[in-house]
Amino acid sequence: MSKLQENLDLLAGHLKQFHGRTLPHRINGEDVTSERVMQSRSPVDDSVICDVAEGSASDIDAAARAAQAAFPAWRDMPGKQRKKILHAVADAIVARADEIALIESWDTGQCIRFMSKAALRGAENFRFFADQAEGARNGQTLPSTDHMNITTRTPIGPVGIITPWNTPFMLSTWKIAPALASGCTVVHKPAEWSPLTARLLIEIAEGAGLPKGVWNMVNGVGEEAGRALTEHPAIKAIAFVGESSTGSAIMRQGSETLKRVHFELGGKNPVVVFDDADFDRALDAAVFMIYSLNGERCTSSSRVLIQSGLYNRFVTALEQRVNNLKVGHPLDPATEIGPLIHPRHLAKVTSYLDVAEKDGARIAVRGEAGEGDGYFVNPTLYADATQNMRIAQEEIFGPVLTAMKFDDEAEALAIANSVAYGLAGYVWTNDVTRALRFSDGLEAGMIWVNSENVRHLPTPFGGTKASGIGRDGGDWSFDFYMETKNIAIATGQHKISKLGV
Repeated sequence: MSKLQENLDLLAGHLKQFHGRTLPHRINGEDVTSERVMQSRSPVDDSVICDVAEGSASDIDAAARAAQAAFPAWRDMPGKQRKKILHAVADAIVARADEIALIESWDTGQCIRFMSKAALRGAENFRFFADQAEGARNGQTLPSTDHMNITTRTPIGPVGIITPWNTPFMLSTWKIAPALASGCTVVHKPAEWSPLTARLLIEIAEGAGLPKGVWNMVNGVGEEAGRALTEHPAIKAIAFVGESSTGSAIMRQGSETLKRVHFELGGKNPVVVFDDADFDRALDAAVFMIYSLNGERCTSSSRVLIQSGLYNRFVTALEQRVNNLKVGHPLDPATEIGPLIHPRHLAKVTSYLDVAEKDGARIAVRGEAGEGDGYFVNPTLYADATQNMRIAQEEIFGPVLTAMKFDDEAEALAIANSVAYGLAGYVWTNDVTRALRFSDGLEAGMIWVNSENVRHLPTPFGGTKASGIGRDGGDWSFDFYMETKNIAIATGQHKISKLGV
């Protein structure tokens, strides 16, 4: 039996839990259905997986009230006890990692070779923030001449978390784990295009001992359920991962209730390859960072800027590698690119072929839509582009790379910074001084030098410009989910001013 067939057989067993039912919301530890339903369809073959309850403003209100009612007890629970529960969540994720990966792959089209790692990263997220729960409120003591200042932190309250469709399980853990560790309660709205693993995750959390109402989940579309969440007065903050335009809408919707916002938004990230770079490693990284995960990730290196002395050789090597990429069934471990998430997204990605031709770019590898019922597309490589072209400015969010030439460091920096986004950047050079100088001038929240994207959980993750607001990771996550309080205690030497004596 092939590994693909083995995975298909395992998947069939895991999908039985969704068949013949409407996937409900989970509010205050109970399943809740809605009058309206959406369909969850697999991008692999356009088949219906199940119906999904379509949440309304009243569902969001019930979830927000449940989170509000559960907040005082969860806030006041000792950090050591929260740590124990969150570690139990991580253990349960590991135990069900194969199930999670298979379902996520079928629901999103992401290749199983990457989803297996993503499920385990979800466990790692919970474990990391579990270990921070005991010290999350700790501040510092700041003495002065006549006061002792003590800073401490308290959880902000119920928070709304809206997650995207590209790697939904891992990104849900990335947002929810620090919220729970800080003592906040949660209302989670998963993406309507990929809702299945959010259900698995909340089941796991409740099975690990999370009290009722601490974590609530409402399915639905952004225009109704999402908007109701961002406007609800009981929700004190919104953490969102998605498109920049949606982030702008959320800021407007939350302004009436003065909501705190944390956004991880779009990107048009450059990988900059200087003449002195390690050719093979830079090539590997450039290919991996755009063509893995179907190009559907915010930190993908969708622009490759190559110094003129290396340009022709590098683009020729790129063409060969892109033509060799294996497009196929995402449950086949050999597959490197699976189907895109939705037919609407497939139409968007392939529409740039006409845009590129019109603007005068060379289509080195033409990625047409695939045949059959699934939402497959072949990888694309655009070459000889200039910075004013739409393919060099707009986030395509698919397996599409745009190659551009530069002569010197100043030109490379100008091209790299010429877009509205500023999430990530990748620099390849053996000149350490240049690497530091260039990184300092690059308008991006995260920069990797001579590396692909490697996440270290204690470090800050987030973008600048249209790519986001705030930082995740380490103590930076708690800055968002908690309020800082200062307590000033007068010493014996402090004199009180007298009036009216």
